[in-house]
Amino acid sequence: MTICPEVSADTVAEVRDVGGLPFSGLVARVPEPRAVIVALHGGATTSAYYHSQVHPRASLLTAGAALGFTVIALDRPGYGASHDHASRLVSPRSRVEAAFRAIDAFLDGASRGAGVFLMAHSMGCVLATRMAASQRGAELLGLEIAGTGRVPHPDTPFMATLVDPDVPPGHAGRPRRSALREALWKPDYLFPDGADTSMPIAPGPSVEGAEVKTWPAELPAMAAQVLIPVHITLGQYERAWDSGPEALADLASLFTASPRVVAAEQADAAHNLSLGWTALSYHLKVLSFAEECAIARERILAESPLPPEADR
Repeated sequence: MTICPEVSADTVAEVRDVGGLPFSGLVARVPEPRAVIVALHGGATTSAYYHSQVHPRASLLTAGAALGFTVIALDRPGYGASHDHASRLVSPRSRVEAAFRAIDAFLDGASRGAGVFLMAHSMGCVLATRMAASQRGAELLGLEIAGTGRVPHPDTPFMATLVDPDVPPGHAGRPRRSALREALWKPDYLFPDGADTSMPIAPGPSVEGAEVKTWPAELPAMAAQVLIPVHITLGQYERAWDSGPEALADLASLFTASPRVVAAEQADAAHNLSLGWTALSYHLKVLSFAEECAIARERILAESPLPPEADR
């Protein structure tokens, strides 16, 4: 394990070996956690998305630890330390399995409290939903997805091209920087000065371009296999994906097997919910939902009859 204490007094950068592959992330640990929050960043960035150096109150790791949660912001497969090994993580199944094994490695010997709650932003929602729909998905306490959708926002034409299945990956052309900024970082007053330039631009795995196209069609089938509670958030000013009450209701309707689905619009927030002035408000809502999931899991365990061998 490699530790870089300079990240902050309470948060460290760690690298763990996962079946011969290095996985990195930012970690804020507490001795006896209520539960563990594992956060998956979006495209072209890193785990730093959840630990703003511009607006300290925006840090998910700081807020979570202060409320008794261990928080792991994981660099997704193909990002961070695993970027140079992305060729070994091509299939969706390999990335799901690697992510679960990475969580196990980061938590090796440490308490999980009531369990692991998974949250994700933007392209991180692809991996998170696949994990929740997988065989190990039922182990998770709950799922939060934010900044994702099925239909591109009508005011953002380049998004429609990116998800058009008739346009081969890499042939859609890169959107102008001004158009990208308009979709992800506007209005300006929603963010502290320097929030955008403080985020590292990180190369991601090549398969991600194709997944942008397949995700809207894949989401309904994946969502229908999720058996845990789900929380969905879109910013009031989301401009990458269609937003508003109808879009939220549409997303919520896909999780037909989930015991509880909550859809919420975050006021005064754009696509990058964890970097704006209302990031703390957003994170507190997610942490509150995670707490409710922990209580529900504890109640289920308390009500479950012990197996016969437990009495011996």
